[in-house]
Amino acid sequence: MAEDKDESLIQHLEALRGMLIRCFAAIGLGLVPMFFAAPYCIDGLIKVMIGEENIALNYFAPMEVFVLQIKTAVVLDLLVCFPYIARQVWKFVLPALYDNERRFVRSVVLSSTLLFVVGALFCVFFILPLIIKFGVSFASADMQAMFGVTNVIGLALWLAVVFGVMFQFPLVTYSLIRSGIVSYGAVKAKRPYILVGILIVAALLTPPDVVSQIMLATPTYLLFEAGLWAARNKS
Repeated sequence: MAEDKDESLIQHLEALRGMLIRCFAAIGLGLVPMFFAAPYCIDGLIKVMIGEENIALNYFAPMEVFVLQIKTAVVLDLLVCFPYIARQVWKFVLPALYDNERRFVRSVVLSSTLLFVVGALFCVFFILPLIIKFGVSFASADMQAMFGVTNVIGLALWLAVVFGVMFQFPLVTYSLIRSGIVSYGAVKAKRPYILVGILIVAALLTPPDVVSQIMLATPTYLLFEAGLWAARNKS
């Protein structure tokens, strides 16, 4: 009996090792083409964020843009490889699940991917242009806006990922209630604490300004309410 348990543990570890190797190999293989795609992504982000604003982005070191392209390539690589990584993780946990659990996890994986993409796009096309306009609004005859390309693109990449992650909130709420881990009534009663928690997390994940915090916290709380509403209707 002990030998069977040892063999089962070894098999699980081997399966985990194989899954991790495939995931990291996919990330490594995708890094090169994403590096060549990074300049186009940077140009696209600049056009969306700057819009009709009469400002130019500057760089202040010879290797600054090259390092920025590498950072952009890593983010793009993770985004492109996310479906494959999710599929590998899904295949790893699949044998341990019942049929109803498999259907639930499959829907969660698909919904999570969709929400992440929606959150990132919402940030890029709506939130980031507002942040740029807010920053430019302080310009005057004596003060002119001069933005560094690394700061602006780094902020764009970071906030896009943050919004994608925070847009998972309705799915987390829905999953916790539907799985029976917490009850609908308990979550509903904790609304004030959840709102405070969202504000704290938003403050930690965004630059040190109230505008970015509110821009992240507001849709996140609305999405929490959407997840709560969906869980109530399914109960």
